[in-house]
Amino acid sequence: MDEKRLLERISVNPRIFGGKPIIRGRRLAVEHVLGMLAAGDTVETILEGYPWLEPEDVQACLVYARQHVGHERIEPLAIETGTST
Repeated sequence: MDEKRLLERISVNPRIFGGKPIIRGRRLAVEHVLGMLAAGDTVETILEGYPWLEPEDVQACLVYARQHVGHERIEPLAIETGTST
């Protein structure tokens, strides 16, 4: 499945989770799935915990995260320190 089709599984509704991205209109945030993966859960474990979830939903979360991180830019912050004389 291509990225565009995967991303159609992710939606944003200001009335659900304060507008955080969720999976297929359900009350499961992309952030939560990414957190489970980061904690070491396998895709299989996640799917067992959410029977309605499909493997493509987990993949969609990863694509969504990659796209958003890919647009981040870190700007160096110059901090001036005051000198006392």
